[in-house]
Amino acid sequence: MSLEENRAIVRRLIEAINKRNLALLDDLIAQDFFYHAQPHEIQGLDVVKQVIEDEVKGFPDLLVTIEDMIAEGDKVWVRLEQTGTHTGEFLGLAPTGKKIEYASVAIWRIANGKIVEGWGVYDYLDSYKELGFIEYTEKTKKLFAEDVS
Repeated sequence: MSLEENRAIVRRLIEAINKRNLALLDDLIAQDFFYHAQPHEIQGLDVVKQVIEDEVKGFPDLLVTIEDMIAEGDKVWVRLEQTGTHTGEFLGLAPTGKKIEYASVAIWRIANGKIVEGWGVYDYLDSYKELGFIEYTEKTKKLFAEDVS
């Protein structure tokens, strides 16, 4: 596939998430898809759908924006910005009503017109602190005084 076709697949993935059209994922992601990410790796199309459904339930206004995109060979690299308001349960945490914003970088490998593998790095720290998943210790507050409120 051409680099532009690979870019289009990734754009369609982001559009499917933003429009909550998870049925479209069947056309974009391979059944045996594998995603290398922290804290959890994801394997299989059905698991991908569940992860996205859980995030959308927790953040019904979730919006994923492509900030940068580069294609090379069978891979597409994207820098993303995600925003959303925590108005539904997420990872066992009751809704807080707080708005979050975080950045991520993902690399998608495409074969035969579908995303077959991915790697991701997410900057959840501030968002998780905002939601109450993380509490800074006194030592952390002293070390990062200008960054911690």
